[in-house]
Amino acid sequence: MAEALDRMRSRTAGTANGLHRGVLALYTAILRLCRRLPVPTVQRQWLYAVILMCCQGGITFTGSLVRVTGSGLGCPTWPQCQPGSLVPESGAAPAIHQAIEFGNRMLTFVVSLAAILAFLAVLRAARRSSILHLAFLQGIGIIVQAVLGGITVHMDLAWWMVMAHFLPSMLLTFFAAVLVVKTREPDDGVRRSGMPSALRWATWISALSLAVVLITGTMTTSSGPHAGDDAIEESDRLQIPLIEMANLHAHGMYLYLGVTIGLLAGLFAVRVDRRIRRAAGWLIVGIVLQAVVGILQYNMNVPRWTVPVHVIGSAILTAATGVLWAMRFRRGADALDRDFDTWDPAER
Repeated sequence: MAEALDRMRSRTAGTANGLHRGVLALYTAILRLCRRLPVPTVQRQWLYAVILMCCQGGITFTGSLVRVTGSGLGCPTWPQCQPGSLVPESGAAPAIHQAIEFGNRMLTFVVSLAAILAFLAVLRAARRSSILHLAFLQGIGIIVQAVLGGITVHMDLAWWMVMAHFLPSMLLTFFAAVLVVKTREPDDGVRRSGMPSALRWATWISALSLAVVLITGTMTTSSGPHAGDDAIEESDRLQIPLIEMANLHAHGMYLYLGVTIGLLAGLFAVRVDRRIRRAAGWLIVGIVLQAVVGILQYNMNVPRWTVPVHVIGSAILTAATGVLWAMRFRRGADALDRDFDTWDPAER
């Protein structure tokens, strides 16, 4: 316990930021409460991070089931399900709608448990502050998401509020993937650039292109046939023709794919670590498959089953983009064979 506290203090020694010191004090207090917990191995920390990433992405899948089954107001209030009751009530709404919406709400506790396990694991191991912050903010994000979900219900699934509820889940999935990468890096390892500066910028552009795809994708859904509940009027939907939004969304996907293909070509050209090249390659495969699903979805007039498939595909792409983004810099002598900030292209 004392050694863990000493490591946390030494890694933040000299920090002038008052907020950072305050957060460190909070971590220290939590660590004292958890002093009887065993110190998890790096592999165990990584496993908890993977579980958290899967949970963050997975709850978007169940959320999409709520939407396509019209169960969004199966529980018409929040935090209660029915007025005066925390759980579904027979006859208050169709039983299947109540079950789907209430079940999705209950999964929030599963995601919360995954976040707590991941945070306590890296905290008990006294990992570097950047890892602690990533894990801690996952928990804060889940709380914010729960509140946004409640507001969405109280606003009768307003299309823009549904967007505001969905997109933070993608952000949490992205940074959960970053946590997966970072937990395996030694805290005291040398920080090296995993790719040249131009390609690091390309990873940023790829991530921002994904943001465009996600935003236009949710807008496309908001103008499409699945409102989330039969009580939602057409006038309450996004008043942009579906074909226009679908085309805008498709062009965003083309941009995302083009940037990522260019990034992969650059990664091969400078011969970066093969793990980075593999991550980029799989990301491109995922983008192409997701595009195929989107094209089928549009040409088949958005059948219900395609929406959950497309949503879970979005979560997988978001996680893959987060993994690649996290690999811009790595720690540890065995993580990379060279530092691209000091690399001379003539070495090729």
